[in-house]
Amino acid sequence: MTTTPISLPDGYSFRKLKSSDYENNYLETLKVLTTVGEIKQSEFEELICHWESLPDIYHPRVITNNSGLIVGTGMLFIERKAIHECGKVGHIEDISVFESEQGKKIGNFMVCSLAKIAKEKGCYKVILDCDVKNIGFYEKCGFKNSGIEMVQRFDK
Repeated sequence: MTTTPISLPDGYSFRKLKSSDYENNYLETLKVLTTVGEIKQSEFEELICHWESLPDIYHPRVITNNSGLIVGTGMLFIERKAIHECGKVGHIEDISVFESEQGKKIGNFMVCSLAKIAKEKGCYKVILDCDVKNIGFYEKCGFKNSGIEMVQRFDK
């Protein structure tokens, strides 16, 4: 698997998500991926505090443009297993790139960077779920199809 990310465009940076990012385009960038709903700033800050309280598990990352706005999102979640000698599996989630920034390899950089973090944290593999229409993108990031996702959704 290729985990060496390509370079970001000049002026762009990759960093951890911060509670101050509530007003920095984070939720708007996530809306490109899926339904976000209404999230109050206090709820967002509480979520960030929860993630920060478990630094071995949650690795939320963002990419900012040269204006400092968040244009890419991603999350690495690390799960401890009983199998593989109590090994760890990395789960890549919530990959989203703001529409005006697509085509600049920002998503590729995010996915490859999260896979690299998973490897550095000792994961024996890193996995993700994706829509069929996104298979080609993830193959360009070094992933291969390895199964079928099953889901059971619950009404609120």
